[in-house]
Amino acid sequence: MALPKATAPRMTSRPTLWMAALVLAAGLSPAPAQEPAPAPQPTIVSPPNAAAAPGAEPLDPSLSPECRVPGSKLYTLAKLRAVKMALKDKRPVRVLAVGSTSAGPGASATYPMKLETALERSLPDVDVVVEARGLQGEIASGAAERLRSMVADVEPDLVIWQVGTHDALARVEIDAFGEALDETVKWIKSHEMDVVLVDPLYTASLADDAYYSSIVRKVQEVAAREGVPLVQRYEAMRYLSGRAEKSEGHMLGRQFRLNDLGLRCMAEHVTRAITLSLLQPDTTGTAGPVLKSDLPAAVRDPNGPQVNPTPDGH
Repeated sequence: MALPKATAPRMTSRPTLWMAALVLAAGLSPAPAQEPAPAPQPTIVSPPNAAAAPGAEPLDPSLSPECRVPGSKLYTLAKLRAVKMALKDKRPVRVLAVGSTSAGPGASATYPMKLETALERSLPDVDVVVEARGLQGEIASGAAERLRSMVADVEPDLVIWQVGTHDALARVEIDAFGEALDETVKWIKSHEMDVVLVDPLYTASLADDAYYSSIVRKVQEVAAREGVPLVQRYEAMRYLSGRAEKSEGHMLGRQFRLNDLGLRCMAEHVTRAITLSLLQPDTTGTAGPVLKSDLPAAVRDPNGPQVNPTPDGH
């Protein structure tokens, strides 16, 4: 199915004073000026004020206690222009979730609901609609082929793509995987939609597998090169499983499927990456700035409602 060509970009804008004030209010330090780079690089920003061992990086206090990890092990951030435009227009934010835990039997079927709930808790003034179109065991090239018809059907503002786990298990050739991922991210962006990538699951059984690790790195490379937010699921799960009282089994069920707690943590982690990416200033374009009043109160005031203020106990 051929997609209609976008007639105009949804938004790009210049940095404004309120965005700088928002960053300071969140306790986040703006990155120092950098020399121009040939490709955009995501910014790692860590939330403040969480209990941690002396000298250790603080944990993100907005997350449920069972899901808390340091920011550097959870996300890299980048602009979300299409989502910002939806907020500016005060219309529902449409999200397309793609990946193996976006659909399927058992607990995995609850992931879209958990994600939608977490996003609406974090953005309480916004209607979020999550459409899940994942297939168990799907590799990146297969998802890329289906994405064109899925995008035409859903018309999302944001695509959240869990990618790499099944490519690694299927031993897909690294360069072929990277090419399929990179081309698909570029195609999504060319249709004025945002992308958030979620890298592979962590399991101790593959922690020393060089090929599996190379797939994780490839996802990170594509996210950095294309300037899209990345949820570092591998590092977050490894951190959580390394806690003295935990193991990977508290998040990972059978057949490389997240259990109910794992799905809830992933929904919170994805939501946190999205919420903080909305703080990233836009630097170019003619669509006009998104004013502070255009963003939800929870984004304007990061000390307001949390991603999961009342854990559901799963």
